[in-house]
Amino acid sequence: MNIRTALIRFARATATTAALTLLTAATTTATHAAPATNDPAPAGTAFVDAASIPADELRGLDQPIPYAEYARSHGSKSVTRQTAADPAPGDQQDLRQQCANHAAAARTATGWLKSRFESCQKRPFDLVLRDVRGTTTLGRLKFDQWVLGFAYDGSRRVDYVASIENIWVQPIPTEDATKWRIGQHFHHSVNASNSDADPQVTAPQTVNRDELLGVWDTQPHWNLTYTSPDKGALFDQGNQQRVFSTVAMDLSASSPNSAPFTGGSNVYNSSVRYDYAGKVAGKFKGTVFTKARVELVMSQKDPAVNESALHIYDALNRPERTFPSWPGKSVPGAKEPLHRLVDKEKQKNNRTRSIKECGKVWGDYTGTDLQCDEYPFASTKEGSTKGDNRFSVRLIDGDDNETGGRRLDQMYTLNRILDGDAFYMKITN
Repeated sequence: MNIRTALIRFARATATTAALTLLTAATTTATHAAPATNDPAPAGTAFVDAASIPADELRGLDQPIPYAEYARSHGSKSVTRQTAADPAPGDQQDLRQQCANHAAAARTATGWLKSRFESCQKRPFDLVLRDVRGTTTLGRLKFDQWVLGFAYDGSRRVDYVASIENIWVQPIPTEDATKWRIGQHFHHSVNASNSDADPQVTAPQTVNRDELLGVWDTQPHWNLTYTSPDKGALFDQGNQQRVFSTVAMDLSASSPNSAPFTGGSNVYNSSVRYDYAGKVAGKFKGTVFTKARVELVMSQKDPAVNESALHIYDALNRPERTFPSWPGKSVPGAKEPLHRLVDKEKQKNNRTRSIKECGKVWGDYTGTDLQCDEYPFASTKEGSTKGDNRFSVRLIDGDDNETGGRRLDQMYTLNRILDGDAFYMKITN
């Protein structure tokens, strides 16, 4: 599937609509939200977070109506909303549902990170337009901000699908909500100190969208693509062309007479790494969301790796049952991350040290089907030669040990885990 097709599928989501029966009651309530006057909205107004206003000052502004209903009741022509006639079963549709199921994480500035390749933010806003010189409230504006992020294993690009959806309003009779505006403003930065030489990111041509509520209501989605140019395969020369970048977004809300909304700075941010690391990463180049938590999951009920899983479980939870044994021993991987090690010589040294420890405990086991299993793994910087003795060895079935090693390697490449990248262990029953 080409990227044009993918982005079209990403944009297949529908803004939430409300029942028509709410219109009459909500409109009547809005009429009594504040005393009617013949004066226009005073200069010096501003949108502020409703949570910052005492409850008694919000009395009468508790029944907003869908913007489309408000617009029609105030003479605006009805415009058909952009909808998908054939919603895709995966990609954006599934991610949006999963995002809604992780509401607490999704409403944070970083959003919910499903993986190193998918992220989402669903952040509700509840704003009140008021006279900044006093306590006069002129209206209420509610909406959901969405940002879906897609990184790629195989391409130095990242896509964002941003939107303003589910807009509800309740202005006083003399205020016109059809003139209210919302803006999304993207910007990016590059962390040159952590990146490889000459780090560059190319931003999309359009990074700002400031529209009337009616435009957002009918055309809620827009797409942004960030890329990083590459210079070909230089990983054999030690240059993985890593570029660490942050994409952030500011939100604005305004009316014709209002001051800028001051609570919209950096309401969304996304940390991205571009690389051209070569075969060690699986696909030679790609992008990842660096703040995503990566876990290697093993089950004690999986016959292929149940001995490996039990060994790791004991090391993490019952270190007194593991060797080498010493008072107060703890082993990283659950709360403390492990970090990948790609240096083959250092991996070999870890294995040699671990096998020596197995020999000290169990003696000569050559000629058996057993192998010396080590945790943390030889391919981590926390391996047995680190020098802190926070490791464990155990004789387990050889096939089990080798299967566990293959799953570790798959986890590395499926998640673009490069040298020094962090990951965690999760042992299930």
